[in-house]
This record gives sequence, structure tokens and C-alpha cells, in this order.
Amino acid sequence: MKFISEPSIPTKIQKMKERVRWLHPSIVSRRIDQTSMVIDDGNSDHPEFSFMVIGDSGSKTRHNPQRRVAELMLPHQQECSFVLHTGDVIYIVGSREYYPQNFIEPYREFIVGGENPKRIPYDRMTFKTPILPVLGNHDYYDVPLMYRLLAGSTLPLRRFFSYKNIEIGWHGSNQGDAYARAFIDYLKVFNSKEQLEFHLDEHYTAKTDTGNCLRYEPGRFTRLPNRYYTFRYGGIDFFALDSNTFNEPSPLPATQEGESSRRKLEKRRDEIEQEEMRILDACDRLDSNNPEDAEQLDALKAKLYQIDEVKIDIEKQLASHDEPAIDFEQLEWLKQRLIESWHTQEVRGRVVYFHHPPFVTEASKWEQAQTLAVRHRLRWVFDGVAQTLGSLTQGRPIVDLILNGHAHCLEYLRTTDTGHGDSYLNCIVCGGSGRRPRRQREEGSELTETFGDTANSNNRKVADSLLFVGRNGYDTQKRLPYSFVRIDVKDGYLPKFIVRPFVAERYQGEWYNRELEAFEI
Repeated sequence: MKFISEPSIPTKIQKMKERVRWLHPSIVSRRIDQTSMVIDDGNSDHPEFSFMVIGDSGSKTRHNPQRRVAELMLPHQQECSFVLHTGDVIYIVGSREYYPQNFIEPYREFIVGGENPKRIPYDRMTFKTPILPVLGNHDYYDVPLMYRLLAGSTLPLRRFFSYKNIEIGWHGSNQGDAYARAFIDYLKVFNSKEQLEFHLDEHYTAKTDTGNCLRYEPGRFTRLPNRYYTFRYGGIDFFALDSNTFNEPSPLPATQEGESSRRKLEKRRDEIEQEEMRILDACDRLDSNNPEDAEQLDALKAKLYQIDEVKIDIEKQLASHDEPAIDFEQLEWLKQRLIESWHTQEVRGRVVYFHHPPFVTEASKWEQAQTLAVRHRLRWVFDGVAQTLGSLTQGRPIVDLILNGHAHCLEYLRTTDTGHGDSYLNCIVCGGSGRRPRRQREEGSELTETFGDTANSNNRKVADSLLFVGRNGYDTQKRLPYSFVRIDVKDGYLPKFIVRPFVAERYQGEWYNRELEAFEI
């Protein structure tokens, strides 16, 4: 039985469009761009500013690492204009009942009324300091109906439930609805045309090159216009994407080689399901009230969650019989907006952030088919932008910085000359802000990719990992680092980004805070 389900890409797209009344006549007649917003804080024209980045934070365990990271962020709150969140706001399935303990409580100082966090409804949050998220895969997950009905009635389900009921909830995300109600301007709630138009006339009063748009006002009205969106701050264009709608693996080829790959995937799935049962057996023998057993249980639970991710990735590959559903509408939007950004004189830099990293060395992510799918679809966009711009970029990369989550670590990578528009990119993976950290892959920091078809394939280096902060050590020497980054943007037509990583590390039952050496991009 599948314990976690995920809506199809067409369902994700359609449901989100319904929630924002995509291209409703009242929106079209007002020339409103539903993918743009303006942060109206009085400082958005200043060329020097700072912001923070977190990701994969939406978890609350015994030691509450998410809160430890939030406390590290507080001294920087007044100096930072906003916080970017790279997704997985709520584990395990984005369920609405976990927003109070997994988001509102740990980030209470960033929210109006946060001194009484239990009184803040998850769908009525107003931010003092903007927290600007994108959707992670867990923010789209659901709990199958049969799981809700039968959990506890059979041994496998009881055992599964015993290690997952901490955060799984009973509702699931409802196909991303909980996230949409928490963060997006949920226009679907307006029952009449008059109500909708009154709301539009009150909050969609900002103006950009593409028309009127939503005005994001810290402390007053803090909603996002859509599941993907853009805003300009200090001469930098920020692009927030929903990578959950272009991460579906390409189908296995209908060849002997493809059938061989399918059999290997099926064998791997069977092996990890057996491993899952062995871990469950080990969990049954441990007492969560015993501190030593509790630490071991946490490690085993983390391993089970990782197994789930591998199973989901395998299922995605096995299910891809036809051409995958790809959100070309969003990708085409990104391509055109990047081209427009390069032709806009007052724009001096570009930052893109989304959940699934195209380049990463965390052990469980580089081999995922979803990683390759995201890399190839983003490469398609960048190739199109590069071809259109020609010499206009003057040797600069298409974007100055890419920010991701999904991998439970902090990592800085730089791509090589890939032969495509994704050459010489600076990539920061910030997915270690609350969920249990993971190790770097054994193959090390150099990433290679296979180019060409089977008969004429070749491997070449596509990226180098220059910094990796993740789980390390074993047994009593095990270290669990949780992290966020502060990024200072400096003045100048060619902007400089100063990246300052901060870590709260758990080691031998104690917490230690440390600031790593800053680096410039």
C-alpha cells in the first residue's frame, strides 16, 4: 500500500489556477499580472540590502532544530529585508494541522501577533519580515483515504503509523491547498464578483513593466500572487518557481536496454522495501522513553524517510510510459521574463529559487531521476535565453545565483562549461534548516554527466562542490549540522553577493552554534 500519494502535474497546475482565479475576467480587465508583486517596504530601491535563505525546515522533533536555526536568524532580522524559503514548509504531507507547531511557533518573531502564536490561524498569517516560500514536494503530498480509514487495523499499518504519526496528520496537503491558504492570495474564497473586484482594487495597486500587480506590504498584507512569481528588489530580479511541475522523469526507452533498466528499478524497489521492514523490526525493539534508544530511533526514522523518497523516485520512473507532463507554461514564462530582465536597464542581477536542485552532491539526491529532469528542463530555458540574448550577456552567466532545497544539507556549487546556457552558474542548496541532515555522496565533490546517446555517449564534469555542510561522523562522533545563510547584496552594476553561512550543530547531546567563513559570488 502507498502511504503517501502525490497529485499529478496537470492536477497541481489546475488546482492552483483555480485558487488564484487565474485569468478571471475581472483580473484581465484590470491588466493585472498574476505572476508579479512589489514588496512595498520603503527600501526596495536601495542597491545594498540583505536577505536570508532557509529550506526543508517544516519539522518538529524532540530537539526542535528548526527553532534553533530560527533563533540564530533573529539577530539578523532587522538588517534583512526578507527571507526566502526553498520549500518543504511542512512535513510529512503539508497537512494544515501542523502549521501551528511546524511553522508559526518556530518563526513567531517574524509574524504579526507572534507573541501569542497559538492564536494565529495558519491561513491568516501576516509577516513583519517577509517569508517568501516556494512549494516543496512535501507541501503537495497527501494521505490516501484508505490509510486514514485503516491505519492501526493491520500490523504493517500500525507499525508504519507508529513512526510517522508525529507529523503525518490526517488531512494531507489536499493537493497543495494548505500551502495555498497559508501563503498565496487565495482569491477562490470570494463568492461574488463584487467581493473579488473590491479585493483586487485594494491590494493589486502596484505597477510593473508587465502591468498592475499585487502589493506586498509587510505588517499589513503579505500574500503571494501565485505558485510561481517574480519581484524586483535593489535592482535584482528574483524568480520563484514551482519545480514540482517540471520534475517528472522522462520515460524509460521501449528497448531492451529500457527493459533492463525497468527490471533493475523493480529489483531495487523490492530490496529497499525489505530494508524498510528490517528497520521497522529494529524500531520495535527500542524504547522511545530511553534517551539512548530515542537517539537511535531518530536515526532510524530518518532512514525510513529517506527510503520513502527513493521509493517515490523509483515509482515516478516506472510510471513514465508516455512523454512526461511538463509545465511548459511556467518554463516559457521564466524564459521570457529572463529575456525581458536582461533588456531592462535598471536590472543589474538575477536570482532564481525553487525546490529541487539541478546540481547537488547530497548522497540521496544526485542519482534521483527528478534531479536530472529538473536540470534538463532548466537547461532548456537557459539555452533559449542564451540564444536570444547572444552577446548581450558579455560573458556573464544567465543568472547570478540559483537557490534550492530538497537536499538536507548546505552546499555551494559552481557549474563548469557544460556546453549549454547553464555554464558557470553559482548554486546554493539550503535545505538543512530543520529536517535531519544527510551525508555527502561517497563519490565526492566533482559532478559528471553523460552527454549524447548510448552509442556516442561521453562523461564530462559539469559542476564542483566548493562547500558541503551535512551529517558527518558516526556513533558518538556523529555531528548533525542545521543551517541557514545570510546573503548581503552590494552596490554596483555588477552586483556582489556575500554569502554568510550559519550553523547550529548537535554533537554528543549538546548544541553548538558557529558561523562559517563568508564567501563572495
